[in-house]
Amino acid sequence: MALLAGGGGWAYFKTDWFDGNGETVSYGKPPADAKGSGTPGTGAAKPSGDPDLSMPTGPAAEFKQTSKLDDGTRISKTRLKGAKSGFEGDVWVWTPKEYDDPKYAKSGFPVLIALPGGNGHPTNYWADRSLGLQKAVAEGVGKGTSLPFILVMPVLNPDNKYYYDGSDIPNQPKMGTWMAEDVPELARANFRTWKSRDGWAFMGNSSGAFVGLKQLMQHPDKFRAVIANGGETAPDSPLWKGFKAEMDANDPGKLAQKLITAKGPEVYVNFQYGTKEGGRDRLEKFQRDHGKGPIKIDVYEIKGGDHNGWDYVRGMKEQGLQAVSKIMKGPKPAAG
Repeated sequence: MALLAGGGGWAYFKTDWFDGNGETVSYGKPPADAKGSGTPGTGAAKPSGDPDLSMPTGPAAEFKQTSKLDDGTRISKTRLKGAKSGFEGDVWVWTPKEYDDPKYAKSGFPVLIALPGGNGHPTNYWADRSLGLQKAVAEGVGKGTSLPFILVMPVLNPDNKYYYDGSDIPNQPKMGTWMAEDVPELARANFRTWKSRDGWAFMGNSSGAFVGLKQLMQHPDKFRAVIANGGETAPDSPLWKGFKAEMDANDPGKLAQKLITAKGPEVYVNFQYGTKEGGRDRLEKFQRDHGKGPIKIDVYEIKGGDHNGWDYVRGMKEQGLQAVSKIMKGPKPAAG
């Protein structure tokens, strides 16, 4: 913000970043020569022959712009009442410019569910363009080091008082179901995605890293990978008190052992940590204990990095996005 304090900087911030805020955002406009459509109101062209393609199922959500990037892409927000969890909260989304490119109008796109650290309520700080996550993906696409991910950025917790560990803790809001079922369903309802788990992954910082790791281990049939930045590896919400069996059922280590015993499906964990923060031993222990069989784990060190979003984005630009992109399914341009 200091860079914006001068008159010129503030004028740019006011007229560009905020330009169009509050306006309705429509995604996936069909090319001018597209005949037919998918779900009414979604702007989708006729699907390709790929059986893995998931066209928008509807109902279409109402998205309102919250910020605009230099390349013209927009971050927008909607309110989601989870059909499975019953929890209601805000969700932000961003699509790369490739999503509106006519040559990809009949293709699915991979989804990266981005989770914040801290309490993650009532906002998700990844929806703030100043952290640079969207720009990192866009630049990676240009360099060939990242897939053009759709970013879905939900609230992490139902309040600012507790961590809910992205789980269905007894007698509490069902945040595990919200994250595993309702948030992906919002993406499927409104965007061209992939049916298979190869099109779905998590990314998160700190408490959000734990949730992404836990969701991957708990639902390897639905998600393929996680980038876990500076996170915990064991549940620690005080709300688990008196519910040890349920807590164990949401422990990434115990879930990992079940996955190893079942011999799959294969999942990928990309741990990141900064050299100025702690936690390296914890991540490396998880790698030693569980990085075997179907569980592939990398631990990436961010030189000079600390426990913050800017440094974690730097690490993702250096290694994380590329590592995950190599194993996930990207969009396919139309022939010709």
